[in-house]
Amino acid sequence: FCLRVRLIPPNDAMAGRRPILRAAAGFAVCALAALKCAHGPAGEATFVNAAAAPRSAAVQLPTSASLVVRKATMALHDPATREAKYSGNLAQYLVDLHDASAVFDFCGGMMFQLVLSDKLRSHLARVAADGVDGQQPVVFDAGRKRMAQMPGYGQTADADNVQLFHGREVRNVPDAAGGMNFVLQLALASEDPEGWTREELAEYNGWGHDSTRTWRTWERLESEGVPAFGTKFGKRAFTLHHRCYWHLDNSNQIWLSAEDGCEGRLHSA
Repeated sequence: FCLRVRLIPPNDAMAGRRPILRAAAGFAVCALAALKCAHGPAGEATFVNAAAAPRSAAVQLPTSASLVVRKATMALHDPATREAKYSGNLAQYLVDLHDASAVFDFCGGMMFQLVLSDKLRSHLARVAADGVDGQQPVVFDAGRKRMAQMPGYGQTADADNVQLFHGREVRNVPDAAGGMNFVLQLALASEDPEGWTREELAEYNGWGHDSTRTWRTWERLESEGVPAFGTKFGKRAFTLHHRCYWHLDNSNQIWLSAEDGCEGRLHSA
């Protein structure tokens, strides 16, 4: 996932140049995040350029109701709204984030749209409506900022749709919300046609560095048993699978975190 850039503020003698420096720094962060080089399948370097990417209808952005969605997303982003409206019902919160095309800011500038598989969305909607005991997703407190800090943590491929989720980092997705062609997909841990394949489960080592792991093209993923992946995410998409979980920070904002430590904060639009 990650690209980190640290900007050192100018001293007082440079105060007159601060607007220029800030503008240049902002441009640098955006450019670096948008053009981050990721090693795709077969070791080929793939640059993601949001401006040059094709605009096909893979993951649709809000259109006609853009103002309504924008207001809804702002409300969903507010921790006070989450506490007041969704207390004890994180399942409904996740469904609403998905429906609003919520964006998470990974590593200080990489914008990923949250996308639930159809099966996981249906499962969470049922849990939200029926109040199924023991199936509400868990969000950990700010003291659990790494998956390894969870009680009972083990280096496995297991997920339960409660504390741990099967996820995929998907690149080169046309029209992904956030404008950078990035999606973070979560799928049901079992009996989900969009879920992890046998091959993904068998080789999973998401606690390791991305460079030691296998990126999959849409063609490979479909050949392993995920139908219509290219139709949903586009015929340039490639992906890496991660286990994910939810936690809060010290400001009570929610984060989606992968096992390797890369994580994204719910982004304010």
